[in-house]
Amino acid sequence: MLYAIFCYNSEADVGAMTQEEDAALTAKLRIVEDRLVAGGTLGPSARLQPTTAAKTLRFGPRFQLVDGPFAETKEQLLGFYIVNCATFEDAVDAARVLALPRTSGALEIRPIESFSLGSSLP
Repeated sequence: MLYAIFCYNSEADVGAMTQEEDAALTAKLRIVEDRLVAGGTLGPSARLQPTTAAKTLRFGPRFQLVDGPFAETKEQLLGFYIVNCATFEDAVDAARVLALPRTSGALEIRPIESFSLGSSLP
């Protein structure tokens, strides 16, 4: 079954990291990601741009495009992983592996109800 693992953290804290700190964290993440890829667990993943780049499309009787994310929160959605695991417990184990290099934040594990590959992106 497919699961989404959403990565939350304080955008201000992550944005305050030096390039060296960010590169070191990214290198540590690549090690654990490669481990999950080798085990056939890790699928697509993405690191999102800051919420200052976000727009929210609100709809009802008419469409309204507003700056920023849908909601203001203490921690922001900064990225996500898609994992293929036999059970929810296996997905939690995968999240634990992905959490190893991190020092703060949270990972939310949520089952995916439906998934479409769409088209191949560049």
